[in-house]
Amino acid sequence: MALKVLVVPDKFKGTLSAAQAAMAIVRGWHGVRPLDDVEYLPMSDGGDGFGEVLSSLMGAAPQTVKTVDAAHRPLETTWWWHEPTQTAVIESARIIGLAMLPAGKYHPFELDTLGLGNVIRTAIGAGARHCLIGIGGSATNDGGFGMARALGWQFCNAHEQEITRWTELHRLTAMRVPDTPRCFDDLRVAVDVQNPLLGPAGCSLVYGPQKGLAEFEFAERCLSQMANVLEKQLHLSYADTPGAGAAGGLGFGLMTFAGARPESGFALFADQARLRERVEAVDLVITGEGALDAQTLMGKGVGQVADLCGRAGVPCVGLAGTVTNPDQARTKFRVARGLTPDLTDRETAFREPAVWLERLAARVASEWAF
Repeated sequence: MALKVLVVPDKFKGTLSAAQAAMAIVRGWHGVRPLDDVEYLPMSDGGDGFGEVLSSLMGAAPQTVKTVDAAHRPLETTWWWHEPTQTAVIESARIIGLAMLPAGKYHPFELDTLGLGNVIRTAIGAGARHCLIGIGGSATNDGGFGMARALGWQFCNAHEQEITRWTELHRLTAMRVPDTPRCFDDLRVAVDVQNPLLGPAGCSLVYGPQKGLAEFEFAERCLSQMANVLEKQLHLSYADTPGAGAAGGLGFGLMTFAGARPESGFALFADQARLRERVEAVDLVITGEGALDAQTLMGKGVGQVADLCGRAGVPCVGLAGTVTNPDQARTKFRVARGLTPDLTDRETAFREPAVWLERLAARVASEWAF
């Protein structure tokens, strides 16, 4: 009997985009079950691929803009414009993403979010009243300092000299607010973490190491001083808001300097995609990402797809590069399979990820019992 199948994977980080993963799964499944009605829906919870996924769902058109990356190298990138609703879609990972930089060449002290601010300013100039920004995958840890400067905010020390590097924020004593501090009528920021700006669960200590940051005390001192001055001078207090620590404190910066409203990246995607209705209309859902691990089970996008399927009574298959705890994974997924060690070794999987993901999908299709 032919089935209706929804394929809704996230990216396989470092190897496949969500769209590439979806197509590989579809090819593998259709190769074994050609009569099934298979729909694919690439997913993003706010990181790499957010712009293409959301703009495709909305019918937004790509726009080209010149800016700089996190290291202030010249960059030509894309944002998306939906004219009927005057909505801009921006993906931070395309502008200040860690994956855009040569590994190990830049220290986070040399990087900031200025380039993202330039793109936001461009969207405002184009007439955008609403904006969706995905902030995952950033290389920065500046709390949105560079972005704020691009939007006209000024940071001054005790001598009324302007601070131009976020590592000078420990000397911050006063802020100068731009004439029009609010950017959009509505700015929604897709975040996939709930961390505060500071402290043991803050951006510097939790996410700094993967960006090359080791000077935690100094980074905390800089960001803490910025948060303190903003609270004392302008009564802006977002440091403890869940999501403030996302993307090196960019969540905090967007809330503070641009009036942003943080939202679950998955919830934003699910709303635009009408995901609940799609899940309820099919017989099977296949999702996946690079690793089905503890973060998946604690609420990342792929885990939330599985939860949605559970509430709808629809079986869910999870495919991944690796499944770190198969027994736990089976509490959410009817089937949970990894490329390694189920099919091949890690090195081979990284060399030809689409080929092996297609084979994994084909194997699950051949073993599926209805």
